Amino acid sequence: MPFSFPTGTARLVAAGACALALTTQVGCSDGGGGGGDSATESATRSSTDGGTQVTIKNFKFQPASLAVSPGAKVTVVNKDSTTHTLTASKGGSFNTGNIAPGKSVTFTAPSKAGDFPYTCTIHPFMKGTLTVK
Repeated sequence: MPFSFPTGTARLVAAGACALALTTQVGCSDGGGGGGDSATESATRSSTDGGTQVTIKNFKFQPASLAVSPGAKVTVVNKDSTTHTLTASKGGSFNTGNIAPGKSVTFTAPSKAGDFPYTCTIHPFMKGTLTVK
């Protein structure tokens, strides 16, 4: 028996359900660390107290630009529905590995000053910069 594709409102509902199913299947690998705290969602944040946080939400790093002291602890909290990473783009300075939804990972910022671009290796369109000063 052939399949008949719905029309009108039923067609829109079916298309929306398909889009939702595809969206939730992106980046299905598992991993990550323990729980995390709530995070600021400002555009830029600085830390001189030895620790700070990046939140991943809506397929974005928040904040996208982060300034820290050398050797600062940076906690990355994944508040998205899929797994992400926060990985230095060059030189392997830092890599959280996979962070599952609802989990967090802490890494140590490089000890030398400079700008360190980073990305999510699962979703390369996600980008940010860690500035060590």
